[in-house]
Amino acid sequence: MATYPFNLLRPEQPEPLADKSVLRERPFTKQDRSFTADASRFEPSDQMATAINTAIAVGEPLLMTGEPGTGKTQAAYYVAWKLGLLPPLHFQVKSDTTAQDLLYNFDTVRYFHDANLPQQGNGAGAPLNKSDYVEPRELWTAFTSGSEQDEPRVLLIDEIDKAPRDFPNDLLHELDQMEFTVRETGNVIKAPRALAPIVFITSNSERRLPEAFLRRCVYHHIRFDDDLAEKVVFKRRDEYANLSDEFLKMALERFLTLREKAFRKSPTSAELLVWLRVLSLATGTYPEQLKHDLSQLPYLDVLIKDRQDLEELGADQIR
Repeated sequence: MATYPFNLLRPEQPEPLADKSVLRERPFTKQDRSFTADASRFEPSDQMATAINTAIAVGEPLLMTGEPGTGKTQAAYYVAWKLGLLPPLHFQVKSDTTAQDLLYNFDTVRYFHDANLPQQGNGAGAPLNKSDYVEPRELWTAFTSGSEQDEPRVLLIDEIDKAPRDFPNDLLHELDQMEFTVRETGNVIKAPRALAPIVFITSNSERRLPEAFLRRCVYHHIRFDDDLAEKVVFKRRDEYANLSDEFLKMALERFLTLREKAFRKSPTSAELLVWLRVLSLATGTYPEQLKHDLSQLPYLDVLIKDRQDLEELGADQIR
């Protein structure tokens, strides 16, 4: 279909949707939302660029904090793209992550299973090679693939504040010395000094990181302000081409006014970009002028994700 009909669900329509092929034409299917694809759209502030250049020069990890959706993760992909390196090795931290998960995995179950199998033929009684049961993870790959490519890799340790408290301290030696030992085999995995990875670490500041860990990092906090919001919007101008510059500025003003409210969960650039895409797709379903009454903004539920915030704004009906 040439134009996607935004309002697919029409309660007044008695019959089910006749042309279900339209579901294959949903706008998101045309977008590449990968960090790699978006790397060239990112624009760091002067302060961020200084922090990145500092971390690269001194060989220390760059710890980046800031609200979710302010570009912490994207910064690592931007640097890899800008320096002509392979895309980052992206390690997503979870609530049960341990330091070894970043280094390697030893398949203990398969090892003991094979060790207890009846030995046959000429190999009877031969000890198993433990190296066959070791799976390299992101830090191992960052240490070794640099030599293979003859250029450093970018390693992203994303949302470190989600991990158990011991996780950052358990990585102090590995990140400081750029080496670790595989306990099961005794092999030492080490990055050549000239090819040590460029390490990015992000945190949403959900909890404070240990002092010993902080001492080993270059630090940068991304402050969400008007300039950052404007850069984010106009870097992606093609995604909402049918919205005029005047309308975009008006939408940005309304968004920034929303952020001035004492909300439990303020909208970030991630919500702003989705909201603008919705406004672009739904053109004609709302007035061309965005009212100063913020509770009347179209598709407000894309921006505000907390029921109490909606009620305090006076928008007790989620649209």
